[in-house]
Amino acid sequence: MVRNPIWTFVRHYIEMIVAMVLGMALYPLWVMATSNAPAESWVHRTDVAGIVMATAMSIPMVAWMMYRRHRTLLTVEMVAAMFAGFLVLLPPLWMGAISAATFMIAGHILMPLFMLLAMLGRRGEYMHHDHAHASPSACHEHKADSPVVSAGEGVSELR
Repeated sequence: MVRNPIWTFVRHYIEMIVAMVLGMALYPLWVMATSNAPAESWVHRTDVAGIVMATAMSIPMVAWMMYRRHRTLLTVEMVAAMFAGFLVLLPPLWMGAISAATFMIAGHILMPLFMLLAMLGRRGEYMHHDHAHASPSACHEHKADSPVVSAGEGVSELR
């Protein structure tokens, strides 16, 4: 079956957004775990909250990319893109140039934009990734009409 490469790309992006939203549900666990800390504790700082939020949102995204058998490098790049949205805002936050609310809102806006940039940087892999591979090693970018060789098998089919 021939799949539309643009749809494959868009589908992956939508899946990552859904995973991020699900990850936001993990953030209250941090709030509950740190609720007894004094108000002036580092655990209540805005910069820490942004990094914890990026971590919470990354966890289901990593799990989904592993389930979909994306290469580790792509997963690491996606995590870096997710954190980048908050990391670039840390200096302005620390200098008092932006408020805590601006930091959190802008970080959440930048996150999917950086993720899209990461995907565009490797659009060939995201446009042609087949989620139905038999083995994780088979999930590398394939050029059209090149044979796909699975572990322990001969040439299985031409793509």
